[in-house]
Amino acid sequence: MDRLQEKHIVTTIKTDPGRGFRMLMGRYGEPVYWHIRRLVVSHDDAEDAAQETFIRVFRSIGQFRKGSSLKTWIYRIATNEALRILERRRQELVPLDTPGSGVSSLQADKYVDYSDLEAVKLQKAIHTLPAGQQLVFNLRYYDELSYHDIAEIAGMSAVSAKTSYHIAKGKIIKYMNSID
Repeated sequence: MDRLQEKHIVTTIKTDPGRGFRMLMGRYGEPVYWHIRRLVVSHDDAEDAAQETFIRVFRSIGQFRKGSSLKTWIYRIATNEALRILERRRQELVPLDTPGSGVSSLQADKYVDYSDLEAVKLQKAIHTLPAGQQLVFNLRYYDELSYHDIAEIAGMSAVSAKTSYHIAKGKIIKYMNSID
């Protein structure tokens, strides 16, 4: 999406909030959901974080800097929401052998196609990476963002983003080749 279209969405949100919000969701709803989903894994958590992302975007549109990319601004908010959920989940972790932990009643996520073995293996490989490398890899591989945009979203330099991506890619290739 070019800057002119982004500017149109921002202007429409300010002048006709309902229509502007529909435009925003129509353009970014699904990609932002999948960006978050790849980070938090759970469908329910991804829906919650995506909803919170768009509420924050809508309420903060007046703070959006002209000249910036709307997409990278939204993705940065979405990333922060995903990281907030991951941090909350980390704090809620209980040992698997704790009585009453509910582990035995966990069901597979109905939104994941476990029949695509290569995709499942790729996801397992990605989840072996440190959180920062996961973020950079997902933004580059799935969202096809530039290193400049990734750097802006992740709060790092473009060189660091590129380095992190290539390290992550190497680790994933090694993992994929080691698992039959």
